[in-house]
Amino acid sequence: MNKFVIIAVLLSVSFILVYCNPAKKAAKATVKSTYANDVSSLMMSNCSPCHIPANGGKKKPYDSYTNVKADIDEIIKRIGMNPGEKGFMPMRRTTRLSDSVIAVFKKWKEDGMVE
Repeated sequence: MNKFVIIAVLLSVSFILVYCNPAKKAAKATVKSTYANDVSSLMMSNCSPCHIPANGGKKKPYDSYTNVKADIDEIIKRIGMNPGEKGFMPMRRTTRLSDSVIAVFKKWKEDGMVE
């Protein structure tokens, strides 16, 4: 009878150790993208000088978190277009932004648009 109790205890402890491994929890944790860490630099490098800095022209300034957050759906739509399509951005480019750059904007939106 004692052998069964010992085996049951050992199985329980091993089960707990296997499924409560902190490494698995760390692997499941995903890093959320933020405006400051991920999006801001892409906006500066791809949207200036037309949208950054705000120069009082017809173009909406995208030099702040608030403005980019407010227009993220339109930004994603327009950077996803092909050159030659009406509304394509960045306007002066002859090629689209890379899929990885577009994915950063989409991930930021999916992650809740953290500042």
